Amino acid sequence: MADIPEHLKLENQLCFPIHVAANLVAKSYRPLLEPLGLTYPQYLVMLVLWERKTTSVGELAKLLYLDSGTLTPMLKRMELAGLLMRNRNLDDERRVDIDITAKGESLMQDAVDVPQSMVCKLDAPLDWLNGIRLDIKELLEKLQSQANK
Repeated sequence: MADIPEHLKLENQLCFPIHVAANLVAKSYRPLLEPLGLTYPQYLVMLVLWERKTTSVGELAKLLYLDSGTLTPMLKRMELAGLLMRNRNLDDERRVDIDITAKGESLMQDAVDVPQSMVCKLDAPLDWLNGIRLDIKELLEKLQSQANK
């Protein structure tokens, strides 16, 4: 077997631990979200709606770094579950607005302990976790600025 340059080894890649961590974080949320009837991506949508009450599909896609092709089927399922309503914007028919429903709003009370449960599950110092979150946020900003060039 040929020698592999150090920079081409899987263990030395920036992308790999981020990819694995993202998958494991989503998997760790699963047992916390199942009683709420939410998947991890649906939870992210609800976090936005609990904060904003209303948004557009385009703005939601931007906030969650997802394309509308990924969001649309998920939003349809969430609408069927009574968590949100999708409506064409009256001023711009190309735009679809999303509004939280009373049922979606009330789900927030059931989800209020999810973040703390996740912190407890990780059994790690909160300041360390916040540091990681801020570092990843900075990385996202750098990647986003590169993508916009």
